[in-house]
Amino acid sequence: MSALRKKFGDDYQVVTTSSSGSGFNQPAAEKKKKRQRFVDKNGRCNVQHGNLGGETSRYLSDLFTTLVDLKWRWNLFIFILTYTVAWLFMASMWWVIAYIRGDLNRAHDDKYTPCVANVYNFPSAFLFFIETEATIGYGYRYITDKCPEGIILFLFQSILGSIVDAFLIGCMFIKMSQPKKRAETLMFSEHAAISMRDGKLTLMFRVGNLRNSHMVSAQIRCKLLKSRQTPEGEFLPLDQLELDVGFRTGADQLFLVSPLTICHVIDSRSPFYELSQRSMQTEQFEIVVILEGIVETTGMTCQARTSYTEDEVLWGHRFFPVISLEEGFFKVDYSQFHATFEVPTPPYSVKEQEEALLLSSPLTAPSLSNSGERDASLDGLETLADAATESTAKLPSKLQRMTGREGLPRKLLRMSSTASEMTYSLGELPVKLQRISSVPGVSDERPVASRAARPGAEPISQSVADLPPKLQKLAGGGGGGIGVGVGGRMDGHLPPKLRKMNSDRFT
Repeated sequence: MSALRKKFGDDYQVVTTSSSGSGFNQPAAEKKKKRQRFVDKNGRCNVQHGNLGGETSRYLSDLFTTLVDLKWRWNLFIFILTYTVAWLFMASMWWVIAYIRGDLNRAHDDKYTPCVANVYNFPSAFLFFIETEATIGYGYRYITDKCPEGIILFLFQSILGSIVDAFLIGCMFIKMSQPKKRAETLMFSEHAAISMRDGKLTLMFRVGNLRNSHMVSAQIRCKLLKSRQTPEGEFLPLDQLELDVGFRTGADQLFLVSPLTICHVIDSRSPFYELSQRSMQTEQFEIVVILEGIVETTGMTCQARTSYTEDEVLWGHRFFPVISLEEGFFKVDYSQFHATFEVPTPPYSVKEQEEALLLSSPLTAPSLSNSGERDASLDGLETLADAATESTAKLPSKLQRMTGREGLPRKLLRMSSTASEMTYSLGELPVKLQRISSVPGVSDERPVASRAARPGAEPISQSVADLPPKLQKLAGGGGGGIGVGVGGRMDGHLPPKLRKMNSDRFT
């Protein structure tokens, strides 16, 4: 006790549980009456099959398994009875042959050759059969060559004896080598405990192996047996639910060298999600634990079972440590295998704790909803942007070049007007269209001088000087000045079609 307080603090108290203890340390008058179990603590299933009717003949179809499943007293009775009946039957057959041949009346006649020498009554026939069957061979009684029916009976006796020996001796060997007794050295804690572990409410119980030989490929499973009623009104008296003891993480595969504590984390997927300390007083359930493994010495599969009812689940308890480090080895103290001690544990269910956490932080839910709406709006914007990109990609190549500046040369981009607020600037048009079109939005009644004096015209004049010689000739510059027609239109060197288009535009 002092060592435990020194290690875990003064708030912890050792509780050595017993098989008749209650999960809530209630007085003896308030303890629940012991109810019927589905699986006993020793692993025996408390189920009896009745009203089979004509289905009992199925047991005889698998006679070998039926004999193996019988209790030992019935196996021994059948073993002795079968051999006794077989021996008496075969001895009577030898006596009948001797009686029919008249060997019983002339047994002491030295000149007569009987079927079996020195067989003159039933006891002598029975001794002959035992000597033959057990291959003792004293040499006093033997078959002669004057008895063919005796030779045939001897062959039948040998075949029948071999079958009976194989069946009964094999049945006894299988029953003796069954690994059921190996399960007696596999221990389960008398109680299960519920407490916090790693910040989570956890159901725990302990398993141990008393032998030095290992259990190969040991695996543990848990089933919750609980009555419930479906929404359709169907009543299920023993509904089986799976308790996760590490199936997803591989923790159910055990290396059972020393005692291990098996854990079931109670979360939203657990059947105990709504279980609290108060509700355990009215709940009725049974936790069935199944431990399977291969016996190292025999190679046969062994299964050990136990169960915990709601009275055997201790809320707010933890198991006492049983492993200590000694000089050169680890020591397991099995005297503390079933001992538990109390630890601070909230009496509420996991569902109640989560609801209280949400109520204590009211900004959590709105923030989550706002973040969801924000993510939805961002997704909508991304969808619209993708749709616009796809629609642009469907346009012809010339129109795609007109909608963006990425594919244009730098010299043509410098020719675009930067002062006007037009929807499409001249720099976004091809070179010939820039020479044809004047600045939109300006009336034709304005003088030519005012058009030439605009700030947007100066960059165009300067940019023409930067064009290649062929383009300068087309623009009317001829490598020197800029030839501008009347009204600011450069019509001198344009092709006929473009010249006509330009004239139509200004008329």
